[in-house]
Amino acid sequence: MKLTRRARDHIKSAACIVALFVAWELACVAFRISPIVLPRPTAVISTLIVQMPALWPHILQTLATTMLGFLLGTLIGVALGAFVGVSRSAYNTAYPLLVGFSSIPKVAVVPIFVLWFGSGTVPAVLTAMTTCIFPIVVNVATGLATTEPEMEDVLKALGASRRQVLWNVSLPRAMPYFFASLKVAVTLAFVGTVLSETVAANRGIGTVMMMATASFDVPLVFAGLFALALLGILLYVVFAGIEQRVCGWATRKQDLAVA
Repeated sequence: MKLTRRARDHIKSAACIVALFVAWELACVAFRISPIVLPRPTAVISTLIVQMPALWPHILQTLATTMLGFLLGTLIGVALGAFVGVSRSAYNTAYPLLVGFSSIPKVAVVPIFVLWFGSGTVPAVLTAMTTCIFPIVVNVATGLATTEPEMEDVLKALGASRRQVLWNVSLPRAMPYFFASLKVAVTLAFVGTVLSETVAANRGIGTVMMMATASFDVPLVFAGLFALALLGILLYVVFAGIEQRVCGWATRKQDLAVA
C-alpha cells in the first residue's frame, strides 16, 4: 500500500498526540495527581461529551464572535497592509505605530472597550479584531513591498503602468503571504475572544471556564480548553485548504506517492 508523504506526516502527528494523552493519563495515575490540580484526559473528554448540550450554545457564541472579529480584522488589515505596502512613506510612518499598538497586551484594552460599549459581545468582537489585525497588515505589506525591482523594471520597459504591475505581479505575489497570515490571525482571534469573555461577557466558552473555575470544576475548565483547541484546529485546517487551493502554485508538491 502506497502512502503519500502528507498522509504519513498526519499519521505521525496523530500518533504523537495519542502518546501525549496516554502519558498524561499514566502520570495522573502513577503520581496520584489530584483532579483539582490536573484532571485525567479521560475525565476531561467524558466531561466534554456529557456537558456538550449545555456547552454547545456557548461554543457557537464564541465561534460567531470570533469569526465576526476576524472578518472585521481581515478587512482592516488588508486595507492597512495595502496602504503600507505600496507606499514607502506610509510604511515608514505607519509601521512604528502598528508595532507599538501590537505590543500593548490586549487584556489592557478590554476594560476600555467595556467602558465604551458595556459588557457583552461588542468588547469580545473588538478584542478579536484588534488581536488579528497586525499579522495580516505585516504579511500583506511584505508581499506587496517585496516585488523584485528587476521584474518591475522589465514590465515598465514593456509599457506597463504602475496599476498593471500592482495587479499582475504584486497582488499575486502577496497572496501566499495573505493566506499565511489568515491561519495565524484566526487562532489569535480566538485568543482575543476568550480573553474578553473571561472579563466582560455572560456567554461564551470563556465565561463557562470562569464559572467552572469559581466552582473548582477543573475537568470542565479543561473541557473548555479542548473545545477551543478543536475549533482552532478546524479553522486552521479550513484556511490551510483554501490557501492550498488558491496558492498551491507557491508551495512545493508533497503528494508524491512513496512505498
